[in-house]
Amino acid sequence: MIDHLQPIETKRLVLRPFTTSDETDMFAFESREDVARYLYNEPRSPEDNTRELAARQTKTALRNQGDTLIPAIELDGTVIGYTVLTWLSRQHQQGEFGYVLHPSYSGQGYATEAAVEMLRLGFERLKLHRIIGRCDARNTASQRVMERLGLRKEAHFVGNEIFKGAWGEELVYAMLAAEWDRSPWK
Repeated sequence: MIDHLQPIETKRLVLRPFTTSDETDMFAFESREDVARYLYNEPRSPEDNTRELAARQTKTALRNQGDTLIPAIELDGTVIGYTVLTWLSRQHQQGEFGYVLHPSYSGQGYATEAAVEMLRLGFERLKLHRIIGRCDARNTASQRVMERLGLRKEAHFVGNEIFKGAWGEELVYAMLAAEWDRSPWK
């Protein structure tokens, strides 16, 4: 159980709960078409961004199955994205993680650096057995991050859901606790 997320400092980043002062930074990436392209939401309006920020400010703990933790990814005082860890099942010790990054900061290892910490929380603090990551099959950047982290591609669902008006494809990656224990990220 994670009662309240305390800031996590990595080599270059701080992962921390969202605050009201993050609204402008968050809108800088949430309003972009290229960010929303592979997400279920559309680019956010200022009003949508305000509502979403308020919701994220409540996502600071993993106390029960179904809870989601959404830390801001901060670089040098600027929020450049967020990462996610959801506790899917207490009984089966399952979780799911993800990440979204402002495109101006992609390709520099920030998503990997932040995602490692979500895996660490899931495996080491929650004692999960298995953590999955999902992405649109066209999202090659996300695929590369999961592969770099050592997750296995377990599934490629073709035509599995209507996504933004067309049949979409989804990839599912996974890692087990035993694989995490052998990873260079441990």
